[in-house]
Amino acid sequence: MKASYVVKHLAGSLLFFLVLFICAGRVDYWQGWVYVAIGLVMFTLNYTFLRIDRGLLEERAGPHEGTKSWDKRILGISFLATISMYVVAGLDSGRFQWSPEFPLSLSLPGVLLVAGGQLLYLVAQHQNKFFSSTVRIQEERGHTVCDTGVYRLVRHPAYLGSVIQSLGFPLLFGSLWSILPVGILIILFVVRTSLEDRLLLNELKGYPEYAQKTRYRMIPGIW
Repeated sequence: MKASYVVKHLAGSLLFFLVLFICAGRVDYWQGWVYVAIGLVMFTLNYTFLRIDRGLLEERAGPHEGTKSWDKRILGISFLATISMYVVAGLDSGRFQWSPEFPLSLSLPGVLLVAGGQLLYLVAQHQNKFFSSTVRIQEERGHTVCDTGVYRLVRHPAYLGSVIQSLGFPLLFGSLWSILPVGILIILFVVRTSLEDRLLLNELKGYPEYAQKTRYRMIPGIW
C-alpha cells in the first residue's frame, strides 16, 4: 500500500471534518460526530476488506496524461461545491440554527443514505481495477470494460453512490440551506456521468456492447 496515498486521503478527510467543526463553532455537535464516524468506518473499509490493488492505487495517487480538460474544470467546481456544503451545514445546524430542528425520522434516513452511498462508492471502486480519479482512457494499463458486480446494475455505480450520499447530507445535518450546494454537486455528478459515458462509448473498446447490455447510466429504470 502506497503510504503517500493513504496519508493524502486521510489528510483530505480530516480537512473536511475540520472545516465542518470550525464552522459549527463547537465540539458538542452530534451530527458532525456521526458523520466523522461514518467517514472513519469507510476509510477503514477502503484499506481492508474493500482495498484496491497496487496498480489502481498508483493510478489514483496523482494526475496522469490524457485527463480531459472538461473533467478538470468539473472537479474544480465540485471541490468548491463540496467545501460549501460543509461550511453551510456547519454554520446552519451547528452554529446559527437557521433551519428548524429535524426529527429523528428524517435524520436517521440521512445517516443511512450517507453511509449507504459511501459504501456503494467503495464497492464500485473495489470491483473496477480501472477506477481512475479522473476521466481518461488508461491505454498504458490495458484499459478494459468492467461489467461485473454492481456494474451489471448501472454503468456508473460510483456516481450513483455519490448522489445517494449527497441526498442524505442535508437530512443527517438537519440543514435546509445545505440543499443549495448539494443540488449543485448532484448536477455536476450528472453532467460528469453524461460526458464520461459519451467518451467511453467513443473511445473504449467493448463499451458500446456493454452499454447495450447495461442500459442505464446511473439510476436503474430511469437514466
